Amino acid sequence: MAYSFSNSKGKTYFLHCKKVASSSGKTRDLYFFAGDLRPEFAVDAIPEGKQVVEMKSGLPVLKKID
Repeated sequence: MAYSFSNSKGKTYFLHCKKVASSSGKTRDLYFFAGDLRPEFAVDAIPEGKQVVEMKSGLPVLKKID
């Protein structure tokens, strides 16, 4: 089951992760929220050391825990 977040406006977003290659050749994980569920990129939990924060616009983002 993919991790979901409902914002203050009542819209539900799903957390996804995609592997991307940088210009130096290293691969890294790119986490993003989307309004629709994309099973090939869906993530079940928030990555360790991160928390979900809602921006003023209502969009959720991952923020590093201090």
